[in-house]
Amino acid sequence: MVNIKRTITFLFILGALVYPTLLFAWEGKVVGVTDGDTIKVLKDGIQVKIRLASIDCPEKGQPWNKRAKQFTSLLLLNKTVLVLPVDENRHGRIVAWVFFEVINVSKALLRAGLAWHYRQHFSDSLLTALEMEARVMKKGLWSEPDPVPPWEWRKMKKAGKTQFEFSGGISATIEH
Repeated sequence: MVNIKRTITFLFILGALVYPTLLFAWEGKVVGVTDGDTIKVLKDGIQVKIRLASIDCPEKGQPWNKRAKQFTSLLLLNKTVLVLPVDENRHGRIVAWVFFEVINVSKALLRAGLAWHYRQHFSDSLLTALEMEARVMKKGLWSEPDPVPPWEWRKMKKAGKTQFEFSGGISATIEH
């Protein structure tokens, strides 16, 4: 345990030298899970909404949405996490790398097949490899015949289309 703490401390200090935003890392207790890639963390007694960096989990109504949320809940709810902010999105949420002990939560969701690597904001070969590995192994959402990325799902909803998923990999899009 001492070696793990030393390693984490060393990596944090090294990262802080390379990425000044890491100097603003903080710890807090996870008090809510909105969905697979969005959590609420207490910072100084205030709930802060955190969007997990570099991934996108299925949206509400999409297959695997509930499982992604359940995975994140089981891993993080009521646990203390390390939050490494990297950005703020257009909704005012902090985008951050979140760690529980030595687990990078974004990587864990990719490895489990419960998220897409969201390359539009941050492309990383390791994250791409984790997604590809889950795809090849048909883990999680990759067991579906044609999973729809959340950003495409959101565009369809905005355009007034609803996609219904049925068992057996059958889906239908309805305009309204």
